[in-house]
Amino acid sequence: MAIVNVGIDLAKNVFALHGVNEIGQVDLRRPSVPRAKLHELVAALPPCTIGMEACSGAHHWARLFAQSGHTVKLMAPKLVTPYRMSGKRGKTDAADAAAICEAVQRPNMRFVPVKTVEQQSRLMVHRTRQGFVESRTAVINRIRGLLAEFGIVLPQKAQVVRREAARHMDGLPGFGKIVIEDLLDEIRHLDERTKAYDAHVRSMARDCTAAQQLMQIIGIGEVTATAIVAMVGNAREFSSSRQFAAWLGLVPGQYSSGGKTRLGRITKAGDAYLRGLLVMGARAVLNAAGAKDDPVSRWAKNIALRRGYWKAVVAVAAKNARQAWAALTKGESFTLPA
Repeated sequence: MAIVNVGIDLAKNVFALHGVNEIGQVDLRRPSVPRAKLHELVAALPPCTIGMEACSGAHHWARLFAQSGHTVKLMAPKLVTPYRMSGKRGKTDAADAAAICEAVQRPNMRFVPVKTVEQQSRLMVHRTRQGFVESRTAVINRIRGLLAEFGIVLPQKAQVVRREAARHMDGLPGFGKIVIEDLLDEIRHLDERTKAYDAHVRSMARDCTAAQQLMQIIGIGEVTATAIVAMVGNAREFSSSRQFAAWLGLVPGQYSSGGKTRLGRITKAGDAYLRGLLVMGARAVLNAAGAKDDPVSRWAKNIALRRGYWKAVVAVAAKNARQAWAALTKGESFTLPA
């Protein structure tokens, strides 16, 4: 019988493969395959379903194996964990490959969309830009911490830290002036790099029809729109808008039992960067809603009055996520509801 399902445990240099036939018998067990021979080995297999964990390099291998006629499915590592049967086999590469092979056959398994080369190149811009932003925040906090040792306590606002650090710099003893001056120079350098990547984001938004569709939604700007397109593509892997919102972690977790429904806080599953962008956009919508009288603003203000500010923010973010799914799946036929 031919191999129909294969699980591959990805790594940097040595990979493990586990394949089964139609009746579940193991026909392929390769616990140690060098990186240089992996593509050759998989290409020689008859067309089958290949399962892998969504980790570093997974999308590259998925595209490569798909070119050989295989159906490739990626899964979040946490969804594969229950199939590892650690009590019996322990944690080895071969056991991981067998668990992946078992997990990919489950009918209710949730899969990660395979990204194209273009999607990954655009996502690189977002990851690098976010890295510069986080580095800038770290430098600002370092300045605040160092100045606090001399009794100069500054607020968290970045612009105030820049201004007050420069003002107190001449009064610092010893090497203090040199250190703060160097840190302020580092902030200016990171500002320049962030602005350059902001320009890249604007260029991506200008050249992408899907991103322009998303930017019709109140609370979704250039950064959020291009990040969603880079992350999920056309979003057709999600069967509904609620599934997309759940994938982003914007729906409440359930703790139901005995026929009684109990809803808790949002799950915070999925990509924290994308969810954070939607939440920041929702905050902007809610903060500006006070001076507006459109349906969205009235709806957001009503939720804030009934349920509180932060629950209203999450509600707006979830609503925008659902509208984003509709915009991506419907394309040019998408129109905002009145």
